[in-house]
Amino acid sequence: MSDLRTTYLGLELRSPIVASAGPSTGNIDMLRELDDAGVGAVVLPSLFEEQLGHDRLAIDRMLFGTANSNPEAPSGYFPQLEDYNTGPDLYLQLVEQAKSKLAVPVIASLNGITSDGLSSYAQLLQRAGADAIELNLYLIASDPTHDANLIEGRYRGLIAAVRAAISIPLAVKVSPYFSAFAHTARELVAAGADGLVLFNRFYQPDIDIETLTVTPSLDLSRSAELRLSLRWIAMLSRRLGCSLAATGGIHTPEDVVKALLVGADVAMTTSALLQHGPGYVAALESGLREWMVEHEFDSVEQMKGSLSQQAVPDPEGYERANYMRTLVSYSTW
Repeated sequence: MSDLRTTYLGLELRSPIVASAGPSTGNIDMLRELDDAGVGAVVLPSLFEEQLGHDRLAIDRMLFGTANSNPEAPSGYFPQLEDYNTGPDLYLQLVEQAKSKLAVPVIASLNGITSDGLSSYAQLLQRAGADAIELNLYLIASDPTHDANLIEGRYRGLIAAVRAAISIPLAVKVSPYFSAFAHTARELVAAGADGLVLFNRFYQPDIDIETLTVTPSLDLSRSAELRLSLRWIAMLSRRLGCSLAATGGIHTPEDVVKALLVGADVAMTTSALLQHGPGYVAALESGLREWMVEHEFDSVEQMKGSLSQQAVPDPEGYERANYMRTLVSYSTW
């Protein structure tokens, strides 16, 4: 039987298919279904820095909002916090439950762009049992006075702060919106990232033309979206000395195959699991095995990077030549 084992962030996984952060990984019952279906690892839903700020403010209000309302208040006037379960507390409980009930690595996720609080919560997640942390960097650089050096410096500083606070592996999930992404990727690894997750899929707002308001909008991914990750993983594979994860558009066994061939260590999926359920992991793995047998690959390790930019006869196919060839070859007939 084909060997599906792979290594990601220094963790030995039984499969390259990873359930990425989303609704499917926020429930312990669904996590157990994913485990039973054969998933390689799970990434829990993100804990957002806004939740951490809200948590601190809520506690402050609870403790000090009426602190001076009664000058004769006895000791013990402040409310007890044993039953005060905030979002971060529940998240830590999810980490602990997942570690106690799953056979696969559990990766916690932090989403933010300021170091305030994230480093300390990263430590708490490690203590709760997380095998690794995925730092999801979400920043819309809308201020025209902030140049690229400032933005990238914030990224590096946050990675370095979280890296210094924990001893478990650290993955960084980033967007492709950099003028020189290959250089940026190298700098993020130098700052302390053990792996890169390519790419963050930003949810774009929509406009309601009747109410004249900005509204949230969510569309599930499609396989075609994977091509951006494929291109960059192919160009970065074997050049950074870190793990690489493909995400955004992993829907079919063929998508998993492509991700591995260009050099990804794992293929992460959310939308496909929302559409088909946790058991779909087994179908992805079955399709992957069938392809490997048909094309005479004995293991995932043998597959990984065999079509990276450094391995193919025509490396320019991943760069401008591909763009020109696509335009020239297109036909409406």
